[in-house]
Amino acid sequence: MNIVRRLFGIGFSIAGVMHFVRSEGFEAIVPNYLPFKKAIVWITGVMEIVFGIMLIIKKPSNLMKKLIEWFLLAVFPANVYMAQKNIPLNGKQLPKWALWGRLPLQYVMIKLVRKM
Repeated sequence: MNIVRRLFGIGFSIAGVMHFVRSEGFEAIVPNYLPFKKAIVWITGVMEIVFGIMLIIKKPSNLMKKLIEWFLLAVFPANVYMAQKNIPLNGKQLPKWALWGRLPLQYVMIKLVRKM
């Protein structure tokens, strides 16, 4: 599970940095009913960077696992919105089936986090 933890750490870190490098793309997937899109993108970006670094450095505590699980649940509506509105991922238009196919991966990620 050590390799999974490190892969998650790298993935979260890269995704977090991308929140700042390509913030417009991330703002596009924040559902319209939420205000302060840029702030949401920056805050989630910082959270992903922190989670990523923590996962790379050491095995997560139960509290850290719960925080990551809650985070994954909190960003799930953005992934649903992305699929519903057919929003490009990192500037690349994915087939609709791929956008919808990403959604169950959130559940898989939560299960993997619990086993770390």
